[in-house]
Amino acid sequence: MSAPHASAVRVLLLVLLLVCATPSPALAFGTIDTGGQNREHERITRAALACTNERPDCFGPITADYLAGHDREFGAVGAPDSDEMADSAAHCDDADYLDGGYPRTETAALTALTDCVEHLRRRFRDGLDSAAFLLDDRGEVVAGEVAAGPECDPRERDEDRAKCTVLESFGRVLHGVQDFYSHSNWADRADPSRPIGPDNPPGLHRPGPSPLLNLRGPSPLLDLRGPAPLLDLRGPAPVMPAGFTTGCYVLHDQVPGVGACELRITHAALNKDRGLIDPVSGRATEPGTPRGQVASNFADAVAGAIAESRRQWADFRAELRARYGPAHADRMICALTHDDPVRDCQGSPVRRGPAGLLVAGVVVAVVVLLAIGMRRRRVPPPVPF
Repeated sequence: MSAPHASAVRVLLLVLLLVCATPSPALAFGTIDTGGQNREHERITRAALACTNERPDCFGPITADYLAGHDREFGAVGAPDSDEMADSAAHCDDADYLDGGYPRTETAALTALTDCVEHLRRRFRDGLDSAAFLLDDRGEVVAGEVAAGPECDPRERDEDRAKCTVLESFGRVLHGVQDFYSHSNWADRADPSRPIGPDNPPGLHRPGPSPLLNLRGPSPLLDLRGPAPLLDLRGPAPVMPAGFTTGCYVLHDQVPGVGACELRITHAALNKDRGLIDPVSGRATEPGTPRGQVASNFADAVAGAIAESRRQWADFRAELRARYGPAHADRMICALTHDDPVRDCQGSPVRRGPAGLLVAGVVVAVVVLLAIGMRRRRVPPPVPF
């Protein structure tokens, strides 16, 4: 081998070694089946919403494949890991705070949490807006807007089928709310064998769903400890509880933090992203992160994420009914959950409008004439005296 070629090979090998030595980003519950991930987002979504659990308004197999992902496909719930990896609001990161000389303020943490909630509210509203295109002006399912093939792809910018766009928006909501339970201390406990600090933040050990993730009202979190402002008629806005934190995230995610995360609670210290989840029962085992291995932290985060996913779907259905009315909303929900909406979700074959009224009139007239004829045939003969 010539000297220039040998030098080039050495440089290439050095680059490869550096790439392999660089920590891979760990933004969330896993989306793929490698690098320590076990498709955690997919499995949480299936355990929460797929029809294997016989839940009301559950998602059929083909639709669940798109919503949750499968094989090499990220699905709607995995979309933020393809195009929003650097957006902390999409993953509920960077809302970190700890009492006692912490290098950022509580207000900064509240702002980051508000950014996450508002980001998810926008995705929630986007899905509601897109649902209008599922039905035509007569309230019937539009075949071209709910077609199952080719499979929806959230990474295709020209994907505009209504069912695909609604589920993409809702999948992004699911991703963020599921990350909330992994990336925050809402559901977990601190390690009792170590002092509380940035590498071992306190845990709140609360169940899901969380009032912080009420996406139906128009207002974000607005205050830390004071009286809660009104969202709307649905009730008061939640406040960030004392001791709440998520983790600071940078590419070189580690404990202790480096760069922008120096001296701060990091994603690496707090996340419960890795482990095995049964996609039917939701049972969580074999936690793969230090925080997840404390007590039942991984299982508690998964349980919270499943409960939250179900709450968000219930809230989404309720908002469809509030916006479009019960009859249209129920048909929209059918179209979103069924694999063959044209067959399963259409209404009466007698259409409204002049043509429908004419057909209905003819049917009624025929029924009346037949009834009269049968009545005449049934008149008994006269009884002789």
